[in-house]
Amino acid sequence: MLDLKYIRENAEIVKQAARNKQLPDAVQNIDDLVAADEKRRELQQKVDGLRQESNALVEAIKQLVGQGQKPSSEQVEQGKIIKAQLKELEPQLKEAEETVKKLAYTIPNVPAAEVPIGSDESGNVVARQVGELPKFDFTPKPHQELMEALDLVDTKRATMIAGFRGYFLKNEAVLLEQALLNYAINILVKDGFTPMTAPVLVNEPAMWGTGYFPWGNEDHYKTQDNQILAGTAEVALTAYRAGETLNEKDLPIKMVGISPCFRREVGSYGKDTQGIIRVHQFTKVEQVVYTVADETETQKWHEKMVGYAEKLLSDLELPYQVLLMCSGDMGAGQRKKYDIETWFPGQNKYRETHSASYFNDFQARRLEIRYRATDGTTKYVYTLNNTMAASPRLLAAVLENYQQADGSIKVPKVLQPFMGGLEVIKR
Repeated sequence: MLDLKYIRENAEIVKQAARNKQLPDAVQNIDDLVAADEKRRELQQKVDGLRQESNALVEAIKQLVGQGQKPSSEQVEQGKIIKAQLKELEPQLKEAEETVKKLAYTIPNVPAAEVPIGSDESGNVVARQVGELPKFDFTPKPHQELMEALDLVDTKRATMIAGFRGYFLKNEAVLLEQALLNYAINILVKDGFTPMTAPVLVNEPAMWGTGYFPWGNEDHYKTQDNQILAGTAEVALTAYRAGETLNEKDLPIKMVGISPCFRREVGSYGKDTQGIIRVHQFTKVEQVVYTVADETETQKWHEKMVGYAEKLLSDLELPYQVLLMCSGDMGAGQRKKYDIETWFPGQNKYRETHSASYFNDFQARRLEIRYRATDGTTKYVYTLNNTMAASPRLLAAVLENYQQADGSIKVPKVLQPFMGGLEVIKR
């Protein structure tokens, strides 16, 4: 959520941001919000004035009573008039406040100055490519063929049980996935991140607070109790301190969460129907950081968080590229976003495996997460998040890059200790 004062004073900038993020409905909402906020402020001023008048009248009557006198008929009548006016105006103020809040939730964040303007993924910019693409003296296979041959996956039975995009991981694939996730967590824990398991079921305020609602409403599963199956541990971790006021000396707060994740994959019909790249259920290790209200400091953390994911990929010896996402291919709440795409030799292309974003106070305003600054002021924290590891997608990347001519798969050296020393997965 953006500061209302900022929106009023920079309405055209915010409108252009909405256009650049391909959110045309938000443009009209900005005008409606400014008008609604003006009405709210007028009503607030009237109500505050009446309350002050009422308090002064009550105090005057108390003094009279204390002196053994009765209030005048004019005072009594004035009290009735004020009470009637407040009875009329207070519901109007409450309604105006709800209208402002509802509209404010639909206004996207303004991208950082260096974010490229683009309507879709074609506008993304490659920031860097790291690692040499593997060379094979045979035609590399896609992960699903490798896994089926080695009895590492079963999608046929899973589809019968769980529906389209369901899957069972089996045998060494389960151990390798756990090794990936554990190795990723260990990198962050060694650097001071607090490891946490995160709730999968979250309430709607957490989804609104993190900016996944209203824009991602259709992409999430919901229960009969109106709870949501979260698509990332970011939701629970970012909302972890909702409504709290922290101290600057305790910042940054660094958390790493692991959780199952669920996404409906709305709009992905016909995409990635083979293999386990695009699925409804997966497991993710997610970084979340609260930091001070300073964009320069936040950008330093943004680069650092991308660096953790790059370390993981480098340790795994996987080639990858880092993309600076354009305005039309980033979320409504994000101020700046990087995607990391890992090389998939069986598909002969890079595929997204990580995303890193910062929001400034966009999420913190929604969640009411503040801190007491050393200068005595109270400010909203700035929030960031990044995928450290998401499986089975990253698992699939490992399998494709480490395949051998006989169909076996080498285990990356850094993961072998997590696999009981196993070096090769074979028939």
